[in-house]
Amino acid sequence: MTCLRSATLLAVTLVACAESPHSAPASAPSNGASAAATQAVSTAATVSSGSSAPPAARVGEAAPDFALRDLDGNEVRLSSFRGKRVVLEWWNPGCPFVDKAHTVGSLKTLAREATAKGIVWLAVNSGAPGKQGHGVEANREGAKRYGLAHPILLDESGAVGRRYGATRTPQMVVIDEKGVLVYAGAIDNSPDAEGQSPEGGALRNHVAEALASLAAGKPVPIAETKPYGCSVKY
Repeated sequence: MTCLRSATLLAVTLVACAESPHSAPASAPSNGASAAATQAVSTAATVSSGSSAPPAARVGEAAPDFALRDLDGNEVRLSSFRGKRVVLEWWNPGCPFVDKAHTVGSLKTLAREATAKGIVWLAVNSGAPGKQGHGVEANREGAKRYGLAHPILLDESGAVGRRYGATRTPQMVVIDEKGVLVYAGAIDNSPDAEGQSPEGGALRNHVAEALASLAAGKPVPIAETKPYGCSVKY
């Protein structure tokens, strides 16, 4: 009888311990783990929201607006030329490809001929301080050497160049009167920059063709090509 009472008491005690309100479910995370998880989510959200960048320039879409200083310190804003055709030329006065294009190649007279027709031509130097072709004086000398009369804009941070996907000099962009980007890529199909080795046999000045098509109210025949030349010195 005594043994039976002892066994019953032991069973009741075991059940009571198993149902104790102080026992935590095995699957519940500890306070430290929960806090770590919350912090991880918070950090991921911060990185995600902070990493958003302005949309990149794309053919067929509105050309992203920008404002840069010219060699005289004057601000030049792309949107101020709305209603006109605009050519952007990424350039570097110390680049051999730029030199060839402006002395014997497709850029020798094109800017002068285009601006005479009312087309806006803007050269953009996205080189960082201390890099090849950087600085007001180097660009002034380059403009004098090649007889350039159009503005040269300095993009020292490289923000505009990166947004437009500029990777080479020379690299070209053509924008129509509505502000739509209609051509992006190389000046022509001759990677030597001299016009002496055109791919396909016949030399094609892509920028001249794009401007002629816009003037005639026709679609640009080739809207995008792979640029060649020196790397942009970001």
